[in-house]
Amino acid sequence: MTDPEPAAAAVVRDRPGRAALIRAAGLARACHPGPTAAVTALVTALAVATGRDAVGCVLAGAAVLAGQLSIGWCNDAIDAERDAAAGRAGKPVAGGTVSARAVWIAALVALACCVPLSLASGWLAGGLHLAGVLAAWAYDFGLKATLLSWAPYAVGFGVLPAFVTLGLPGEPWPAWWAVVAAALLGVGAHLANVLPDIEGDLRTGVRGWPQRLGAGRVRLLIPVPLLAATCLLVFGPGGAAPGVAGWSAVAAAFALAATGLLLAGRSARLPFVTAVAVAAVDVILLITSGAALTA
Repeated sequence: MTDPEPAAAAVVRDRPGRAALIRAAGLARACHPGPTAAVTALVTALAVATGRDAVGCVLAGAAVLAGQLSIGWCNDAIDAERDAAAGRAGKPVAGGTVSARAVWIAALVALACCVPLSLASGWLAGGLHLAGVLAAWAYDFGLKATLLSWAPYAVGFGVLPAFVTLGLPGEPWPAWWAVVAAALLGVGAHLANVLPDIEGDLRTGVRGWPQRLGAGRVRLLIPVPLLAATCLLVFGPGGAAPGVAGWSAVAAAFALAATGLLLAGRSARLPFVTAVAVAAVDVILLITSGAALTA
């Protein structure tokens, strides 16, 4: 595979310092900074909420950051030609801001760093986290174009509660409802992430689960796993019935989902925005579960 012409660098070929900054910015954008930061923040907050010490929290966050960086860079490097064919000039590699070779090197370095950082939380915790990262790489290398495209997301998100709790003293397993809810959150993230690119993906031969369903069905389906996760996080923990906060979270999640579906005709983007809002409710519920995650 040959890299596209680095147009941005060509514009400033006589200003190497500026060119280096442009390449660095392109590399930063190629890692999918939004999802990378969101997942890293989620796991770090979970580590704090479950009682891991300061060192443990930093190690957990660093491991997840390295893993997410490797996943994002791998994705953009593999998809460079497909992104160019689909006209996604905003993608750094497809747009020529940074070379595919540089992104591949960054992905492999990040993956190498992820191994010791993950295992610093223990062999079992680290092994599960690495399994989730490798599942995401499998998605990039081909599973994204199959009916099993949802599975790497379910695995990658589902192992996160276990990675956090198994790093605690005594290596406790997380509650089943937390694992299932995290996996459902991953499936919802997959649907929401693919939705804007479905037409371009179909033109370039990517026929994963969402692409086969079509944009209309995906808009209707996105809230299902996210609302199921909401219910699990509110009603899953044993003991007392949900309080006002729990019922309020359920009501808010269903109201957001209904708004996105009912007003989809006015704005094609609204279902995506409301799905992100429901996912945010789920993330807050997961974090505030705290010690209940190990029950």
